[in-house]
Amino acid sequence: MTRNTYKEKSILVIGDSARDIFVYCSAARLAPDIPIPVIQVVSQSENPGMAKNVERNIKALHKRCDIITNKNWRDVTKVRYMHDKSNHGFIRVDADVSVDRIDAKKLPLKKYDIIAVSDYNKGFLAEEDIAYICAHHPHVFVDTKKPVGSWLSKAAYIKINNYEYERSLPIAKSVVRKIIRTHGEHGAEFRGKRYAVDKVEVKDASGAGDSFFAALVVEYAKSGSIERSIDFANKCASRVVQRKGVTTIQKEDTQ
Repeated sequence: MTRNTYKEKSILVIGDSARDIFVYCSAARLAPDIPIPVIQVVSQSENPGMAKNVERNIKALHKRCDIITNKNWRDVTKVRYMHDKSNHGFIRVDADVSVDRIDAKKLPLKKYDIIAVSDYNKGFLAEEDIAYICAHHPHVFVDTKKPVGSWLSKAAYIKINNYEYERSLPIAKSVVRKIIRTHGEHGAEFRGKRYAVDKVEVKDASGAGDSFFAALVVEYAKSGSIERSIDFANKCASRVVQRKGVTTIQKEDTQ
């Protein structure tokens, strides 16, 4: 009998994190002095956000995952005030908290099979840091809020949404073929091929990009196929947006 010797690959998430806070409110009338809704708090929930949300999505599917993030992530908050019944957003309030920059040269990159850089451009990672990480590891996936440039030429794959793609134009030839460009309800695009998704009712798109990125990395760790990984990421993200708030990928989402 042949023993199964497969060893689950290890993943390291690097990036800035925050707390996502959702304040669900009712709104029965407009203020008499200014045309804004008068809201009353119904309930509140919170979860680890940004890179921490990528981590918890990966861990929902994959055991071997660590994270290196800003130590003060609990102080970095994104507070969303939402209508309780419709889930319509009233306003988002972000805490003005500084994030210390990481020393990229001290990162234990060689300990891990895959590096997932979740860069929300809050100061934890500079372009030079991400470029260093990409140059010193062969399997680096990058999801960044920075305009994409030639500094990402050593990345394995780069996941950005359509807004981030257009903001980065013109894109260097050394980078463009590495880009997985997400189009929300229209799926994703990679090297000229469109990866479609089924049409679903979207209740909340918050955190969908994190779920897509996490699923992409997990499936690549298992299969080594970027095409299969994009299809899997599409499936997981389209399930997540059907639930209220920032939720993680669930086992049934992968079926």
